[in-house]
Amino acid sequence: MRRVDNNPFSIWQQAVAILALVFMSGATQAAWPLADSQGDKLPTLAPLLETVNPAVVNISTYTTRTVQQNPLLNDPFFRRFFNVPDQMPKQKRRTQSAGSGVIIDAKNGTVVTNHHVIDGADEINVSMEDGRSYKAELIGSDPEVDIAVLKIKAENLVSIPIANSDPVRVGDFVIAIGNPFGLGQTVTTGVVSALGRTGLGIEGYENFIQTDASINPGNSGGALVNLRGELVGINTAILAPSGGNVGIGFAIPTNMAQASITQILEHGEVKRGQLGVIIQDLTPELAEAFGIKKGQRGALIAEVQDGSAAADAGLKAGDVVVEVDGKDILSSAQLRNAVGVRQIGESLKLTIVREGKTKIIKTKIGEPSTLVAGKDDAVHKFLEGASLKESDDKDGVLVSDIAQGSAAARSGLRPGDVIFSANKVRVKSIAELRKAVSGEDQRLLLQVKRGRAALFIVLQ
Repeated sequence: MRRVDNNPFSIWQQAVAILALVFMSGATQAAWPLADSQGDKLPTLAPLLETVNPAVVNISTYTTRTVQQNPLLNDPFFRRFFNVPDQMPKQKRRTQSAGSGVIIDAKNGTVVTNHHVIDGADEINVSMEDGRSYKAELIGSDPEVDIAVLKIKAENLVSIPIANSDPVRVGDFVIAIGNPFGLGQTVTTGVVSALGRTGLGIEGYENFIQTDASINPGNSGGALVNLRGELVGINTAILAPSGGNVGIGFAIPTNMAQASITQILEHGEVKRGQLGVIIQDLTPELAEAFGIKKGQRGALIAEVQDGSAAADAGLKAGDVVVEVDGKDILSSAQLRNAVGVRQIGESLKLTIVREGKTKIIKTKIGEPSTLVAGKDDAVHKFLEGASLKESDDKDGVLVSDIAQGSAAARSGLRPGDVIFSANKVRVKSIAELRKAVSGEDQRLLLQVKRGRAALFIVLQ
């Protein structure tokens, strides 16, 4: 379980009291007709959990890691003095970790969990509530949303129905089911305490359901279900300065997770497109400067990239996006999420405010931007001949190809390199790379990731 990093009061005392009021209605009593020794009917979640629990699984992962050697072993004098062989076998250590998962398709054995639960694992095992255990195959994952899809070959599985997460409201009762601290399947209850949580820096795309249902390390990938026994979220993170639960947990809404799951099942990966805009939150000061009415919220377009889907649709810098397909946009993060969950080629209807007037613009999700740098359009003269595009994780600029005999070919760059910074300025897109360099520079300092290594390259 991820921590976002204080002693919580008892949620049970409040939950039991409120649930008693809710469940003592006639309809609920008919659904759960349990009684105490005096014959009085009592509220209970047991019948619901008996149908849901078999669909929640425990996930054990095994990872082999190379143990870092003592730095003294790299000292030639030390090696000669103690007669240490030049070629020593690298020591490896096998580690185990635990998490949770949810069966969403019993017929095909499809299990959903978090990407960080299985990241780097050599072996993944899925254990059922009834004690059965199976080796799982990783179909694919989406690190930016923190979703992974596994497959197991098993019979008599139980799946959980997936609900539309959009109608979820603050105050709705929810149940978190998972494998906290490796203890085995555990159930906690609470309410939805907030929606649309962003800016936590946990994932690339954030739109979390916040809940006070106890979520602890090991709950990652587990189920957040409503009182109808439907899946509304995948538990993924906690806010825990002390390392344990303090009543603030986060789950990925099913609608966001489903967008990634669908692509993974179809392509084995998520192919995420873009509009081709740089956006920012609309502050009151910016709203006043752009003549936007007081109180209006939205995402301000700061730049439209040439040749992008946004440019083709007629979007302009200074436009404020207030709706996407009829749904309000209150922040730049919300717009980014709305675009990020859609597939390349999918249509969008944007409601924008331009110079105080509302306008509707139809566009499509475009391919990730690619720039083939020639003499006239090179980001920098030293990069002429390099084919550049945004990396798959949107964390840098990928050098996808280099023309023979070009300036880029003489620079020391290689196809597959990812540029993370230019002239000590962090860059995540071609537009940011272009801003970070100047055509007059006689020297260009690039920080590059090459495979698992990172290095600086000076072009001059």
